[in-house]
Amino acid sequence: MAGKNITVIPARKRVGSTAAKEKIKKLRVAAYCRVSTETEEQNLSYEVQVAHYTEFIKKNTEWEFAGIFVDDGISGTNTKKREEFNRMIEECMEGNIDLVITKSISRFARNTLDCLKYIRQLKEKYIAVYFEKENINTMDAKGEVLLTIMASLAQQESQSLSQNVKLGLQYRYQQGKVQVNHNRFMGYTKDEEGNLIIVPEEAEIIKRIYREYLEGKSLVGIGRDLEKDGILTAAGKPRWRPETIKKILLNEKYIGDALLQKTFTVDFLTKKRVKNEGHVPQYYVENSHEAIIPKELFLQAQEELHRRSNIYTGADKNKRIYSSKYALSTITFCGDCGDIYRRVYWNIHGRKEFVWRCVTRIEQGPEVCKNRTVKEAELYDAVMTAINRLLAGGDNMIRILEENIHSVIGDTTEYKISEINALLEEKQKELISLANKGKDFESLADEIEELREKRQTFLVEDASLSGENERINELIEFVRNNKYRTLRYDDTLVRKIIQNVTVYDDHFVICFKSGIEMEV
Repeated sequence: MAGKNITVIPARKRVGSTAAKEKIKKLRVAAYCRVSTETEEQNLSYEVQVAHYTEFIKKNTEWEFAGIFVDDGISGTNTKKREEFNRMIEECMEGNIDLVITKSISRFARNTLDCLKYIRQLKEKYIAVYFEKENINTMDAKGEVLLTIMASLAQQESQSLSQNVKLGLQYRYQQGKVQVNHNRFMGYTKDEEGNLIIVPEEAEIIKRIYREYLEGKSLVGIGRDLEKDGILTAAGKPRWRPETIKKILLNEKYIGDALLQKTFTVDFLTKKRVKNEGHVPQYYVENSHEAIIPKELFLQAQEELHRRSNIYTGADKNKRIYSSKYALSTITFCGDCGDIYRRVYWNIHGRKEFVWRCVTRIEQGPEVCKNRTVKEAELYDAVMTAINRLLAGGDNMIRILEENIHSVIGDTTEYKISEINALLEEKQKELISLANKGKDFESLADEIEELREKRQTFLVEDASLSGENERINELIEFVRNNKYRTLRYDDTLVRKIIQNVTVYDDHFVICFKSGIEMEV
């Protein structure tokens, strides 16, 4: 097994945030000050802070002064007795303040739990807090990451068991140590040292799910067949829900990798956990354990998941629902308007039969699409004519397919991916170093994200090439085992080797998953 490669995915603002869309003409800005009145020096600090923030806010033409909130002589370890602080939070919740400025984190709250609690509370209302000393704005990526780091460190003043646990988790994450509840994780268990190891019988079920999905079966269909065979879920239940199958198809742990910190604790006091969508750093550990599914197969499954949920066809790009009821559903297209063909029961002039018709023609009439109605037997015959022609090519067809494999191998992006991995590792070390020193790493975070996107593009491209290679090999094996034979229509066979069928006025074009096309 290859060595571990750990990539930290920094906390980032995500595209689509409603916060980004909000345009406020003038930001209503308030300042919060807290000082002890035990000494003259502190009294002076009090007046200096008030004067400073009043002038600072009022001189900015893009800001509107929303007041100064001052607590004096009160400890910052909790917020219960801080009247002005609580009044400021209430003003924020009522929508009267857009930005809060304060001298430092310790002035805002010396208790990390309280600090994070209120920052998260304000963030939900898209209200930022700016800490002058640390140069942290809680609404930007740098502020989010540094606050997360701060939250993961042990507090000098009020350490708790939960925080210590979280600290330990963070350290383990950074070292690439994977923690998985294997009791409900099909395919794996743990050895005496706590490492993930494969359970062969369960691994076969996982392989079956991936294979059947890529052969065209629906999530519901896969689940139904597993139930028929008496196979239980990881939780020991007989019912296989579609979402359970989908989670298996989306789980990167089946390729030997692990994405850590998929969820995080929003409020340490309530222990509420939510999905991590860029709020805190994630850690992607490559080669953390033995894989069940090859990476290429996994990426093909991701592409297929995306394809099935984004079927837009026809001139108007209408969204269509994926159907696996019949092998040719959602893969038979109209050569006139580009929409899918659907199987319908036709009763015309007393003749009752199954036919395939363009959905646009069904929904909008022949004025919009004039393409023909195809009898089911004719469609099946066209598909099998193409398959049998392939088999009739025998050894000559095998040679053509082998040449296609050689051309695919020449396009591999493996070298480019390894170069990016080396560069990512270097940049990652830099980022962690800057974060630990409290230095700005915004541009470096952008660079890492750009490299990760580039790598993902190459990985998908490589997986696509590997998948194409695999499909050609499968077709070669199919021709080798059946050459010179004449086969009859079979749904399972069609799912396995046919990519799509296009219906024209006077002919069909059959495209195989290897890329070969035949006109019938």
